[in-house]
Amino acid sequence: MIDRLAKGSDRENLLEKASKLLEIKVNERVEADIEMIAIGGFSPLEGFMGQSDYVQVVDHKRLANGLPWTIPITLAVSTETADRIKVDDQVVLSSENGDRLAILTVAEKFQHDKVREAQLVYGTDEEAHPGVKALYDAGEVLLAGPIDVLQLPHHDDFVDYRKTPAEMRALFREKGWRRIVGFQTRNPIHRAHEYITKCALEITDGLLIHPLVGATKSDDVPASVRMKCYQLLMENYYPKDRTLLAVFPAAMRYAGPREAILHAIARKNFGCTHFIVGRDHAGVGKYYGTFDAHYIFDEFEPSEMEITPLFFDHTFYCKRSRGMASFKTSPSNDPEERIILSGTAVREMLSKGQIPPEEFTRPEVAKILIEAFKIPNYAI
Repeated sequence: MIDRLAKGSDRENLLEKASKLLEIKVNERVEADIEMIAIGGFSPLEGFMGQSDYVQVVDHKRLANGLPWTIPITLAVSTETADRIKVDDQVVLSSENGDRLAILTVAEKFQHDKVREAQLVYGTDEEAHPGVKALYDAGEVLLAGPIDVLQLPHHDDFVDYRKTPAEMRALFREKGWRRIVGFQTRNPIHRAHEYITKCALEITDGLLIHPLVGATKSDDVPASVRMKCYQLLMENYYPKDRTLLAVFPAAMRYAGPREAILHAIARKNFGCTHFIVGRDHAGVGKYYGTFDAHYIFDEFEPSEMEITPLFFDHTFYCKRSRGMASFKTSPSNDPEERIILSGTAVREMLSKGQIPPEEFTRPEVAKILIEAFKIPNYAI
């Protein structure tokens, strides 16, 4: 397990050195990447990708050494900044508020074809895609090399729920769990999510609800609101001795199937043996097919992934069987016997203060979301 967080006298020496180095300010997404590298969430990465890894990841969904990896983890800077830096130089990476986060030892610098990367990684070169827009907005030159992390990005929120992979694995050992299923989410948990997580829990020892709290789209439900929903559900509707809630500090890329693989690899690093993949995992808009995030796992051998994906179909409340079901398990083919609400319909109901049907979401969760809608200039 990679650990790039400097400690003790090494950290003191690096802090002193950092004050004399060229400073590069990074955005929230890069801050999240630094944190994920530091704590081992992005193992085996020790820093930002060099050209051989970058090309292999973009073209073949693997690192240069052949290990599965599907998203480039890179540091982009402007041409002007790159011109001030030579290979073997060290630069300090600072947060937008000036905290010195890490020292990068520059092993390479190289240009990248943004349009090609967009087409292969995101499946589109349209700037309307949030991942593509972030790529286009970034610099033209990539700096590569290992990082020594001086401190993790500062977080005031969810302090008790921030666990490193090492801490998470220790918790699993303490509980005696050997088969752990991870659930990734950037949305509130409604009845369909509750159903698939409990199905997964039936065949494992424990469930890790691991919501992403890094950078997301401006119209995604804020992490602070989502966490209230998760905490309520954990308290009232999940078995406390078989469920854990912790936050996942990564940023969203909205890369659909490729991001599903990255999320699975990261959860393996956090100690999970199984990983839930629902419909349109990490998707946005209509850029990906409903089950593209399932099919991509066929490109990798189970032995090289070292985590077992659990695939779930579209789930809903089935009136005929009077319970949650999916297209695989429902006895009815009549759409009138299924309670399925679109995200747009739910947002419209919540904005009017209306609680969606209990078969769709827990009323207590709906009330939290309705309160969030009352905040001026805010819409979920």
